[in-house]
Amino acid sequence: MPAKTLLRVGHLKITDHLVLGITLNKIQKGEEVFQHLDLQAQVFGGWNPLAMALREDKIDAACILAPLAMELFHIDGKARLVLFTHRSGSVIIANKRANIRQIEDFRGKIVLIPHYLSIHNLIFNRLLDEKGLTVGVGPGKDVTFEVTAPADIPEIIEYDTKGKVGGFIVAEPYGSQVVLAGFGEEFALSKDVWPNHPCCVLVVKNEMIQKSPEAVQELVSSLVKSGQYVAQNPLPAAEIGAQFLGQEVAVVQRVLTQPPDRLTTASLKPDLDALETIQVYLTSKIKAMSDKIDLEKFVDSTFAQQAGAV
Repeated sequence: MPAKTLLRVGHLKITDHLVLGITLNKIQKGEEVFQHLDLQAQVFGGWNPLAMALREDKIDAACILAPLAMELFHIDGKARLVLFTHRSGSVIIANKRANIRQIEDFRGKIVLIPHYLSIHNLIFNRLLDEKGLTVGVGPGKDVTFEVTAPADIPEIIEYDTKGKVGGFIVAEPYGSQVVLAGFGEEFALSKDVWPNHPCCVLVVKNEMIQKSPEAVQELVSSLVKSGQYVAQNPLPAAEIGAQFLGQEVAVVQRVLTQPPDRLTTASLKPDLDALETIQVYLTSKIKAMSDKIDLEKFVDSTFAQQAGAV
């Protein structure tokens, strides 16, 4: 039997990447055996270290923010989007000590976001813009965004006794973690601002796609099945997710069931129209991305199609 291809996938401990955790669990239990793929997952504490590892060829693939992946493609074109890893799944949390009742109450406050190249930046900007509020630092600006690694957010909110931080928008489970700990309350779910929005995607280096398409296909096919498993079996998926994410089971259960469509994983086929919406907003409205990219060159949907993704 020919040697399997080692495929190193970077990810964060967020429910946006839960489908990877499900696949790893299937491998560990012997429920799934790859013919071509030797899968190795590498966890990162933040988005910039993950992006740097991808650029420096320290990993072969990544579960990564769609806008950040687009920016990397603009820089070097070395990785292509092959699958969405979820839809929806983020939340805006108001710090209980900041007295936030409406969007205007964020005026004069800090809002934590995971990255400027993120759906979170887009969604919160859209909410503020609807009320005529501006983002930035200095005179004439209403709200300050501070980029914070997702895993660091709960501790920041816990110790912000004066309510200097109005709140945050981030991928679950960190929102639910803060709510269950009693330090924050839900202000809005991302799905209610932009229904069924994309956020994180799976990108794979071109070299890996060219060298071992069979291995890439096995990974994509497994992730699609894992997404279906989460959708159909939220409680067992929460048990697996708690171990994968280092969270209490109750936190992950809340993400997957309250409401059931807070995060969805059944529809992972890449959506070019949604990606176009992202890049138009992030280049023309808030200028977070350097420039638009050719989505036809960035997205390779063949693996998703072969896997039966919808």
